[in-house]
Amino acid sequence: MIIKYSVQHKPLNYDGSQLQSLFAYKNFGLKGDSIIVFRGSCRVEQNEMVDMEDVLAKDWIFSEDMLHFIVEHFEMDLEKTIIRQRLLIAMIKEELEKLGVTTLSRSGDDLYEGDKKLSVSIATLSPVSSLIHCGLNVLNVNTPIPTIGLANLQVKDPLSFGESVAQHYCDEVRSMRLARCKVRGVQ
Repeated sequence: MIIKYSVQHKPLNYDGSQLQSLFAYKNFGLKGDSIIVFRGSCRVEQNEMVDMEDVLAKDWIFSEDMLHFIVEHFEMDLEKTIIRQRLLIAMIKEELEKLGVTTLSRSGDDLYEGDKKLSVSIATLSPVSSLIHCGLNVLNVNTPIPTIGLANLQVKDPLSFGESVAQHYCDEVRSMRLARCKVRGVQ
């Protein structure tokens, strides 16, 4: 199956409820494996938290302006989803490096500049699919922890940047699927 992406130009605020099966299909008519890119604020309260470490620490997530990615694959393998999540994060770092940003480091599923966090990310399963949410701060004002934003990194058009990331991700997924079809089994 082919993975598709869509960039939404109308702002959409993220509160965690968007991390659900068939989000892309129900809201944007994108059926099947997909990646949706949009921009809006982010406020995830305890009742929408998926990461139990955050829940137990009574953390919450807030940013006035984020670039969001919601990825859905119709497979039920959490470990594979976490690998895809980290691939997405690595691709975001690669795309930023193409723009001249060389100050970021990746730790697991997050990007940092020193102790300032650029991203939030989670991978989980729904009853019918695997899901990834990744949010990148566009602005870093009023965040509950030290952060860096795309604006600080001189990314002038976050949605265009997001589209580049989505295209790169889709190309990589297609390439991996084709790679499975060109090798013979060994005894």
